[in-house]
Amino acid sequence: QVQLVESGGALVQPGGSLRLSCAASGFNFSNYDMRWYRQAPGKERVRIAKITNTGFIYNYEDSVTGRFTISRDNAKNTAYLQMNSLKPEDTAVYYCHARRSQSVYWGQGTQVTVSS
Repeated sequence: QVQLVESGGALVQPGGSLRLSCAASGFNFSNYDMRWYRQAPGKERVRIAKITNTGFIYNYEDSVTGRFTISRDNAKNTAYLQMNSLKPEDTAVYYCHARRSQSVYWGQGTQVTVSS
């Protein structure tokens, strides 16, 4: 059974940090590119970070550049999103996404709320 399980979402104050994890199972994680998306209330889901199966990192979405870092550990079948200097506008549900050619998987999402 294929699963992508995000964790690490929380309520955090502006300026704080969080690390999201995405644990994969049921497929060959090391062959898949991984992405993080987020969806704020009333807005479309937006891709914010992408890392290839070999660790190449694409440009981040402009609003998170310099603050967020995507990474992966193929030995642990896990992708990460380190989020620093969080802002209220980062509030959203964060989703991880795995893709290899036409094979696509989504996680269920984890809520990040940035508020004082």
